[in-house]
Amino acid sequence: MAATSISSATIKHGNEATTIPPHKKCSNASSAHLSFSNSSISLQKLSISANLNNSNSRSSAICSVLKTVEASELVSKARDLDPVSKSTKPTILVSEKLGEAGLDLLRSFGNVECLYNLSQEELCAKIAECDALIVRSGTKVTRQVFEAAKGRLKVVGRAGVGIDNVDLQAATELGCLVVNAPTANTIAAAEHGIALLAGMARNVAQADASMKAGKWQRNKYVGVSLVGKTLAVMGFGKVGSEVARRAKGLGMHVIAHDPYAPADRARAIGVDLVSFDQAISTADFVSLHMPLTPTTNKIFNDDNFAKMKKGVRLINVARGGVIDEDALVRALDNGTVAQAALDVFTEEPPSKDSKLVQHENVTVTPHLGASTKEAQEGVAVEIAEAVVGALRGELSATAVNAPMVPPEVLSELAPYVALAEKLGRLAVQLVAGGSGIQSVKVVYSSSRDPDNLDTRLLRAMITKGIIEPISDAHINLVNADFTAKQKGLRISEERVMVDSSPENPIESIQVQISNVGSKFASALLDNGHISIEGKVKYGIPHLTRVGSFSVDVSLEGNLILCRQVDQPGMIGQVGNILGETNVNVSFMSVGRTVKRTKAIMAIGVDEEPDKDTLKKIGEVSAIDEFVFLDL
Repeated sequence: MAATSISSATIKHGNEATTIPPHKKCSNASSAHLSFSNSSISLQKLSISANLNNSNSRSSAICSVLKTVEASELVSKARDLDPVSKSTKPTILVSEKLGEAGLDLLRSFGNVECLYNLSQEELCAKIAECDALIVRSGTKVTRQVFEAAKGRLKVVGRAGVGIDNVDLQAATELGCLVVNAPTANTIAAAEHGIALLAGMARNVAQADASMKAGKWQRNKYVGVSLVGKTLAVMGFGKVGSEVARRAKGLGMHVIAHDPYAPADRARAIGVDLVSFDQAISTADFVSLHMPLTPTTNKIFNDDNFAKMKKGVRLINVARGGVIDEDALVRALDNGTVAQAALDVFTEEPPSKDSKLVQHENVTVTPHLGASTKEAQEGVAVEIAEAVVGALRGELSATAVNAPMVPPEVLSELAPYVALAEKLGRLAVQLVAGGSGIQSVKVVYSSSRDPDNLDTRLLRAMITKGIIEPISDAHINLVNADFTAKQKGLRISEERVMVDSSPENPIESIQVQISNVGSKFASALLDNGHISIEGKVKYGIPHLTRVGSFSVDVSLEGNLILCRQVDQPGMIGQVGNILGETNVNVSFMSVGRTVKRTKAIMAIGVDEEPDKDTLKKIGEVSAIDEFVFLDL
């Protein structure tokens, strides 16, 4: 059955609700059974007997993004207490040298342990005691490391750009955020690339070694000029584009290949984007700035060296694995490649008898791309800030295995993050035991063009809200989509333009679960789908619609929904029942379709009522059904 569109839901607004056979029920079974399409999950004490700490539902919107319920409580305490006791501070393991400025920042937040040159066995033994791990390029963070962490490791920080030494798939599956420091060493790496380019062209390293050996060989080390030569930049990201800018200043003609680079950004600095084959076949110099992936692994091999101009010169300050080093030695020996300048290698450090390193036409440096004082301190601070932010539960613009959202968008979406998770959490609690959740539809209403509305973060949080209450899995922003797919849960999205204030990125979010039974029949639309809708008001998430009934409920604490006869005295009756057992009511809201017929009363409570109290509410003659929901 197709999901209801936002337009049909709008038509219902204010009209007579669908007739639902009157029945009384209280969704308070201590154990129910709920299943996804291909995995059965026990729904342990989801309703009345749920006993989640109420402080979790009051934690900050951002804190709920990256943490499980237990972790968010820990982080909340760590943030609120000043000073923080040693036992509550997170443990941060630094496995490779980091600048003092970054270490100082980390120490101000957590317990920092600097343990260098750990073997895989030693790292696996240590990691279960750590909340965060910071590495450079030398530490391999494998699946075994993530599994050995036993769920405690929340974030891995890569002090640098490349993350090929981190098993992203394992990190994602096990809910560990991976962040990097992509900006601080950009200029240093670009400058080193230019230094190798110029030094290679003028044989600086070879001439220096010759002179120190007591020789004077001016004729042997005649170089080539850069002016007018064509440089192919392979990978037009941050470093590649900075190399291109500097090469243009040296009078070179610059072309680039990058399947993901926008053409207008390249044109802005006078660079032409071309195909891979065109780039390597027309260039006098080839500078590599691409990541190491299964696609780029040993992409510079015998076949591609054969396509290059005879006498081409090669620079690599990216990743050693993109070059087949044996093939490069053959290309150097046969003259296809005149010279190479390399800062990175497939194996680091390379063997002392490496033919490539020892080749007379190769200039080598020991992975110095980011090795300036300024870059080292910058990277240390950047990665420390990202790791501390992640441990606090803040969203990171440098996350590499989570939705990549610009900082300004993160700030704008923050209140909607909390709304999205709470709507997901509410929706799943309305599903009747025994129903299999297969399909969820999310409708975003906004005045903005759908192409300008990035909802990946919100989708992840709705997924978290739906899965976490009925699963023993720890769901967070990192693994939400992966876990949904694994459990056979399909989430579709629809963006609908409405006439509202353009200052608000989203007017409302509607969550529909199709082809399931409902504990609360009034939450069903005409098509049989569970439907709830919410908005952000004054920065606070609100529930604004349940099924076809309008309500206005702040999503804080716990919630009781009652479907009742619309008559005087109902609020007082229920309020008295709750007051008798010292359950504090934080708010009440009544929504109806037609006066004096049926209405929904939404009651916010600070405490969880006991079974007897809820039973008394169900015994009120004018109440047809009710449900207790834990936010």
